[in-house]
Amino acid sequence: MEISRRGHMHPISSLIREANSIFYNMGFTFAEGPLIESEWYNFDTLNVPKDHPARDMQDTFYIKDEPGYVLRTHTSPVQVRYMEGEVKKGNTPPYRVIVPGKVFRNEATDMTHEAEFYQIEGLVVGGDVTLANLKATLTRFFKELFKNANVEIRFRPSFFPFTEPSVEVDMRIVGDSAPEKLRDKWIEMMGAGMVHPNVLKNAGVDPKKYRGFAFGMGLDRLAMLRWGIDDIRLMHSADLRFINQF
Repeated sequence: MEISRRGHMHPISSLIREANSIFYNMGFTFAEGPLIESEWYNFDTLNVPKDHPARDMQDTFYIKDEPGYVLRTHTSPVQVRYMEGEVKKGNTPPYRVIVPGKVFRNEATDMTHEAEFYQIEGLVVGGDVTLANLKATLTRFFKELFKNANVEIRFRPSFFPFTEPSVEVDMRIVGDSAPEKLRDKWIEMMGAGMVHPNVLKNAGVDPKKYRGFAFGMGLDRLAMLRWGIDDIRLMHSADLRFINQF
């Protein structure tokens, strides 16, 4: 008699499904883009200067046989692709889109860094969008993700070429219901900010009429915090002993 064995979902896949569901209930649409991306979408449309360090070979995987193309270094190119598509269809803002997907960075791997990992990107564009809307959106997301825990969010000034102003987003979970590893500790979660007018203009959206916010966070890191995983390399090890725990 054969014994059927039930499979186990990878923690990243589980997290993507859960995040999609939370953002869907806030009115977001799912979007995706190519893993092999042109420098135009990966850098230029996002207001990244030609001499920016992110374009260096030390940070980016360039496609040898396709000049001008890279393995995408972030999910942000989908922002422009999505807005372009909506403009071509004659659809004006508001836009709300969420983009989970794999990205690549040319860096050494260790317990907290991988050359390939997953990000989730969010974009909201409308006539009256503010940083307060960003804070409220992220607070609700983390509150629901951590099962109605008492979540606090704070912004710290930062710089990204594609947002202005730019912020680093820290999260803290307080109270006895918080996971012990996270309880009462401020943890840096993501970069975010108001979409730079040049990015809107490059996508065909009038920056004088519309503005928006964008954010991006690493799903691998979020999974490590959610389930107390100590080594990010386990996520991509294909080791069933790891997967079977979930």
